[in-house]
Amino acid sequence: MIQGTASDVGKSMVVAALCRAYTRRGLIVRPYKAQNMSNNAAVAADCDPGPDGAVTHGEIGRAQALQARACKVPPSIHMNPVLLKPQTDIGSQVVLRGRVLGNCPARIYHKMRHALMPAVLDSLRRLQAEADLVIVEGAGSGAEVYLRSSDITNMRLAESADLPVAILSDIDRGGTMAAIVGSHALLSEADRARVVGYIINKFRGDFSLFEPGCRTITEHTGWPFLGVIRWFDRADRLPAEDSLALERPAEFGGRGLNVAVPRLSRIANFDDLDPLAAEPGVSLKFVQPGNPIPADTDVIILPGSKATRTDINVLRKEGWDVDILAHVRHGGRVVGLCAGFQMLGKVVRDPLGLEGPAGETAGLGLLDVETEITPDKQLIDLDVTDRISGQRVTGYEMHMGRTIGPGLDKPWLMLGNGANARPEGAVSSDGRVTGAYVHGLFGSDAFRAHWLTTVGAQASALDFEARTEAALEALADHVEANLDLDALLKLAR
Repeated sequence: MIQGTASDVGKSMVVAALCRAYTRRGLIVRPYKAQNMSNNAAVAADCDPGPDGAVTHGEIGRAQALQARACKVPPSIHMNPVLLKPQTDIGSQVVLRGRVLGNCPARIYHKMRHALMPAVLDSLRRLQAEADLVIVEGAGSGAEVYLRSSDITNMRLAESADLPVAILSDIDRGGTMAAIVGSHALLSEADRARVVGYIINKFRGDFSLFEPGCRTITEHTGWPFLGVIRWFDRADRLPAEDSLALERPAEFGGRGLNVAVPRLSRIANFDDLDPLAAEPGVSLKFVQPGNPIPADTDVIILPGSKATRTDINVLRKEGWDVDILAHVRHGGRVVGLCAGFQMLGKVVRDPLGLEGPAGETAGLGLLDVETEITPDKQLIDLDVTDRISGQRVTGYEMHMGRTIGPGLDKPWLMLGNGANARPEGAVSSDGRVTGAYVHGLFGSDAFRAHWLTTVGAQASALDFEARTEAALEALADHVEANLDLDALLKLAR
């Protein structure tokens, strides 16, 4: 198990690196994170077929899907049995083994976690049964001892599954010595004994200057130093785990087409935009709260959200609705993805209160459609041809809600062929506003190139999947060069 001294210290990236490095050595490797909190999710297969024998699908954290890719296997719901998708400041949608249990305030979830431990352990045992090595990722800080009694993802899980623990600390943020020594001070004797060592992550410069610091850490904790992972400058080529990544500088890509993305409060699956950000002819900017959408924007993209009505209100609070409507009046283009598509319609209704208080909220009115949030959740993997553009489309659908209205008579996409073809999304009468439920659209190289051409931009020869795969290989090379993986493997049991 890799535990961190805090959130966002690089646990997910290090686990992905180890997954690929050990897979390249011929081991059968699986990633595992008992509980993840993120609105970036991926569709994953359920290992147990449905009553008709068909494979069913659920959802897991995006980071575990990337780690599965690092292991060169399809993602499974058992790699992340509990997924929390924040919907309010004090509550989340709870997903257990790929299926939505319901919405839950944090205080109530804290009390119910005991009941989830059997499923958490069962999923881990399933992975152990099929693998030579399971690399377990903790969540947040393993030293949050006030949560120990209800913990299902750090030290209590390590105790229940008899896992050796390596502590990971991010030196780039500062305070590494205090973080590791403080973790030791807070942990019980039994939990301290479970720790096999510590790793320093994201180091820049001359490490010999910090070696005395490592000796001090070991003197105070008794934990051995397992190595240092230097700064990996291609980390931005891999999808971010959650919206903490958006707190950093938010402009990506090259120069040419100016794309603006409002930073919604419950933004979800924003890795949809990574392929556009990678295009040399695209400058993509996340617009932070308190800032207007830049006047030189060519395309505004409304991304996914875990709380559509809440984020429509955010658009209005920030004045972004005014910016968007003015942008369209002046001939600009708008794209809505999933919840962003719902926001472009006339109204979003949530009669059952599935994403917040029951009620309805007026949309932007740029597409002649209406949406009702419904309890059933669409979870579909896609690899089809779009008959309108003639291009292959890969991606997935992951949404609650049904959209209807005359606007659907002019779909953005026509997915599939022959009798299996179905319309998807909508296009405004002037063709400048489009929306659809499909995530991952822009990851399809031919479709992305076609779309860029239609909006007057220069498409490149970017192979996004190859770029991601090269980044994973480089990450594995990086960890091989920085850590003694043979010694680390010997610590597993």
